[in-house]
Amino acid sequence: MTPAAKWSAAADAAKATEAAEATEATEAAKPARPAKPKPRGIRQTMSDLHTWSGLLAGWLLYAMFLTGTVSYFKEELSDWMRPEVAWQAQTDAGEVAQRVADHLGQVAAGTSQWSLTLPTERSNTASAFWRMPQATPGARRTFGSANFNPATGQEVKARDTLGGEFFYRFHFQFYYMPVIWGRWLAGFCAMFMLVAIVSGVITHKKIFVDFFTFRWGKGQRSWLDAHNALSVFGLPFHAMITYTGLVTLMALYMPWGDQAAYKSPAQRQELNMQVNAFLQPGKAAGVAAPLAPVDAMVREAQARWGKDQVGRVTVTNPGDSSARVAVTPGDGSRVSMSPQYLLFDGVSGKLIEVHDKVGPAAEVRGVMYALHLGRFSDLQLRWLYFIVSLAGTAMVGTGLVMWTVKRRQQLPDPQRPYFGFRLVERLNIAAIAGLSIAMAAYLWANRLLPTDLAARGAGEVNVFFGVWGATLLYAMARPARRAWIELLWAGAAVLALLPVLNALTTARPFWRSVAVGDWVFAGVDLMLWALALLHVMLALKAQRHKPRVKPARKAGPRAVERAKDDAVAGTGTGTGASAGTGTGTGPGPGVAGSATSAREGA
Repeated sequence: MTPAAKWSAAADAAKATEAAEATEATEAAKPARPAKPKPRGIRQTMSDLHTWSGLLAGWLLYAMFLTGTVSYFKEELSDWMRPEVAWQAQTDAGEVAQRVADHLGQVAAGTSQWSLTLPTERSNTASAFWRMPQATPGARRTFGSANFNPATGQEVKARDTLGGEFFYRFHFQFYYMPVIWGRWLAGFCAMFMLVAIVSGVITHKKIFVDFFTFRWGKGQRSWLDAHNALSVFGLPFHAMITYTGLVTLMALYMPWGDQAAYKSPAQRQELNMQVNAFLQPGKAAGVAAPLAPVDAMVREAQARWGKDQVGRVTVTNPGDSSARVAVTPGDGSRVSMSPQYLLFDGVSGKLIEVHDKVGPAAEVRGVMYALHLGRFSDLQLRWLYFIVSLAGTAMVGTGLVMWTVKRRQQLPDPQRPYFGFRLVERLNIAAIAGLSIAMAAYLWANRLLPTDLAARGAGEVNVFFGVWGATLLYAMARPARRAWIELLWAGAAVLALLPVLNALTTARPFWRSVAVGDWVFAGVDLMLWALALLHVMLALKAQRHKPRVKPARKAGPRAVERAKDDAVAGTGTGTGASAGTGTGTGPGPGVAGSATSAREGA
């Protein structure tokens, strides 16, 4: 190759190199394309679903869980709220049924139906209700009710109160609204709970490992550990109680299957017999006839089921030749709520029908219903229901608190949160700490309201909601931390003083109940003190808690490099970088610039 050709080739290569370098410089100068966002995984999606399904229904779910938990001992609580009814040993069921039936013939004369619940080891009285005769055809049905002394058959004159039945009814139909609306709202919340359970299991891939891990005093991490532990501890129970709660009212939530399959009145009556042991009164014959002895029918049922297994006696059209008597077993005799009964002719006393089995679908529904109510359980199993259900209440409560703890750390100014955060925080305080005070206030009202007050039972309920609303107003008016501490201490005080109030207002103080073996009254007093101690522990924990201050972020790598470059630029010849004109190593503006850059990076 000639020298000229070599020179030309070298020049072309140099130009190509310069062009490549220029292209690279242009590409480098272009802003980097944003990375394609990584698609959200199933656990992230389930985490959002778990968070919002738990939050939106969380306050009502907490109230449903806590009042439902207390309802496992509603019979004992009802006895405690009627101190006029003296404790006494059980008597023969047949004799009690006959005594009360004779008395109902007088107080419920003209009724088309009455139903008697016999006393048990948990309930001290026989209770009955009856249909009131309608003043005009088509008028709304009304009922009468009363409690009876099993030893005499006479009506017990006790203070008007809903007792533990209020908490039981509230937990699935609320109050101050039509019953159907309340049950729809409870079903809505139960569906949210079911979604939260399933999405929570999917979200926490190490949920069973985390059950054995608890990091105390770690802020959000501690709340998450407590939430996980409480969730896993009773996970099968929580899933069971939520699903079976929906099953108990499935005919209300999804009636279309029944409506399509059972169209004629006869078919609907057959369906009712599959799910309900409560007989509807038929048309009276209009021929007067005395009611046959009820005690003989009860004893025939005892011969079939056992001496202590008869629970209810229902009579339709008493005093008429068409009278019928249904004797049903108690709820504690089997793990099913499917209807079983013996049907007798009310005039002759002859056994007409033995209804002891239903179809498979009705039996499955009956078993789920019984699992939800837990009435088949003995004392030990009932306490297990209570403890695990209380853990479920704490699970919902820790989830609500964790929502605010996590987001408080993300606030620009934790001392001045936005309205939505402040609202959730105050609702948490009223729903958790305030509900305890309201439930205790309901019991205080039972002891303090005059016994002859009109509509006294409704008055106790009004006190419950009035106090609950007052705790919300208090939480809105006080700083969040102070509201938690003060309301928890208030809850501890009203719970601890209830047995003292009972001793001052009744003739059945704690020491006397223990002396005579009245463990219903003594047990309620002990439980109130135990719950007061729990509130003391929570109040002390809230009082000692110090919110974690979010540390200042460290300077990033780019900020550090920028600071170094600025520092170097301030220690050169001084041309353009320093204020002087000669050489030197004194600090110029570059040093200050490096500090500023570092602060900006931080």
